Amino acid sequence: MNDSSFAAQAVANGPRTIAQPSFEGMGWLVVINLAFMTVATLIGIMVVVKLAGDGWKHRRLDVWLSPAWIYRALGILFACGITIRCGVEALTLWGYDPRDPVMTGMFATVKRLFDPFAVTCGISGLMLYICSEPGMIEQQRKEPFPIDMWLAWPMVKRMLWLGLSTFIAAIGVVSTR
Repeated sequence: MNDSSFAAQAVANGPRTIAQPSFEGMGWLVVINLAFMTVATLIGIMVVVKLAGDGWKHRRLDVWLSPAWIYRALGILFACGITIRCGVEALTLWGYDPRDPVMTGMFATVKRLFDPFAVTCGISGLMLYICSEPGMIEQQRKEPFPIDMWLAWPMVKRMLWLGLSTFIAAIGVVSTR
């Protein structure tokens, strides 16, 4: 164990809890974090796949820096940021095991390695938003069309069912640890 990471040593020398000690023994908080981080990761993946697929399908119509291209790029950047950040957090929550400090320490290190990529996606999305906002607002004011917000309802329903089933799985995992 002497040649393992600082994170692995901290887990090995720490208390034998069902989750990281920062949860202060509150199992309900572990459930909420486990469920939300997992759901956010899965929804983020769904959004990235959908937007990338739509972008590929309409690549000849939605040219570089067109409003549709910018809108999709914003969605992809924000979804990638959420997916990366929540995904590595979900990994550390699902994989926490004080009986295997080396693996648990590796998950903690992976989380710290991926955080800058998540932040880069988020900041890139914000920069694209700021750069495109004046032109997008001007373009949207030219021909204001009402937007049918319910076209994507089937996908939102799948996300809600995914959230519910993940929450139930998180309860099961935490209560059986």
